[in-house]
Amino acid sequence: MRKKPSSRKTLLMVALLCATSMEAQFKISAELRPRTEYSHGYALPASEDQDPSLFTTQRTRLQFAFSNQESVKLKIVLQDVRLWGSQPQLVQNEDYATSVHEAWGEFGLGGGFSVKAGRQELVYDDQRILGSVGWAQQGRTHDVALLKYTGGFELHLGFAHHENDNRQNNYYFGPDAYKDLQFVWFHNSVEALQYSILLLNNGIPVTTFQGGNPVKQETLYSQTLGMRVEQGYDRWRMGGHFYFQTGDSPDGRDLSAFDFAIEAHKNFEEGKKLGIRYEWISGTEPGNATNQSFTPLYGTNHKFNGFMDYFYVGNHLNSVGLHDLQLSGSLTTGKVTLTGDLHLFNSHKEVNNDGTYLGTELDMGLSLPVNSIVKFAAGYSQMLASERLADLRNITNKGSLHNWAWVMVTFSPEFL
Repeated sequence: MRKKPSSRKTLLMVALLCATSMEAQFKISAELRPRTEYSHGYALPASEDQDPSLFTTQRTRLQFAFSNQESVKLKIVLQDVRLWGSQPQLVQNEDYATSVHEAWGEFGLGGGFSVKAGRQELVYDDQRILGSVGWAQQGRTHDVALLKYTGGFELHLGFAHHENDNRQNNYYFGPDAYKDLQFVWFHNSVEALQYSILLLNNGIPVTTFQGGNPVKQETLYSQTLGMRVEQGYDRWRMGGHFYFQTGDSPDGRDLSAFDFAIEAHKNFEEGKKLGIRYEWISGTEPGNATNQSFTPLYGTNHKFNGFMDYFYVGNHLNSVGLHDLQLSGSLTTGKVTLTGDLHLFNSHKEVNNDGTYLGTELDMGLSLPVNSIVKFAAGYSQMLASERLADLRNITNKGSLHNWAWVMVTFSPEFL
């Protein structure tokens, strides 16, 4: 029979483990998130004879994180995103292989400076221009390098350049949205006032073909510059932003567009919160030689202009713009949080010279943490769409009911 280790040996092992954990930290965690959605008019007005759909998607992530006292950090996130029923029960190919959502490393240079490079999420401010798109099961990450400074203020410089693997040219045909990206982000706070400044240069490749073969590729650049401000006072939280876009539109036109937003929220006692928000996103009249339609680029657009994603979630780009007046509220009682949002949508430019009203959307939600690992959430949304909104989406026989509902369970365990 083997002898049990002595108390002295046990204490020595514990001391060694504690010393190791002080020098470096290693964490393994996971996320499993199935979501079932009912859709009848999600993102697009339903036609009169359209049947509703019911489907389930699932996101699975395995996350590894490392850091030590030498200011070295490393993160790797493996991800699988699937639609229930899209994969055969007997898998025999790699079309459904797990992908790498994040894979980046960061090391300190001293004096508050550090370098971070690899596949990573870009999350800045309220995620209007650069965000992780966490609601989408796949999320968004970038192949990018950052030079960061953290001291009395924060300053990030970002650089990305994409090409195909042909060493004899510098063409890029996707699948990403840009060929070149550079940005500067500055953030500072003065007591309860926080402000950020963003300068972003976005390069879109435009290719000329002859006989089906590329003969020339030009990168058209647009610039997005602006500021976001937030101010806290007692139970109030106020904020807003203004961004301006200039340069070249991907279709070759001159670009001159803007996005303005202002918001105010108040936290009451007993878990109550009310807010109001107004956003004005510029649009273009048909036939205008200048593109005046603002594009939110790589933000988490799902969180801003209604959860039914009628605007700026892969749609409504280079269009008539948007006025969005939003009233919001939430109530937390016990573990349950109830939320509600009401959006009044109007276009910036008239639709077919026949007014601007697009529709009214109601979003309701519920979230409940079951325990420290499991969280339940659900929601219901309804869009009261006008004929103008149907015209914008080329729906000729618009139905009367456009609604969407979802139920989601999130498992977030930490293994180590």
